[in-house]
Amino acid sequence: MTTVKVIELQGESDESWEDAAQNAVQDASETLEGISGIEVVSQTADVDDSGQITGYNTTVHVAFTLQR
Repeated sequence: MTTVKVIELQGESDESWEDAAQNAVQDASETLEGISGIEVVSQTADVDDSGQITGYNTTVHVAFTLQR
């Protein structure tokens, strides 16, 4: 029997929402084993006074198998 836990993380990037998601997964993989997938929950961006996007944020649910 396998049990999967899901946690919510927010990644940040100066480049793209995809990079922000990758950064969240990469950071999680440093402390979690058995990551099996992610679900993108939301994507937001920071905008400066001139209307330019300055940062990308992606919120993801990260699923991983609990170790026995």
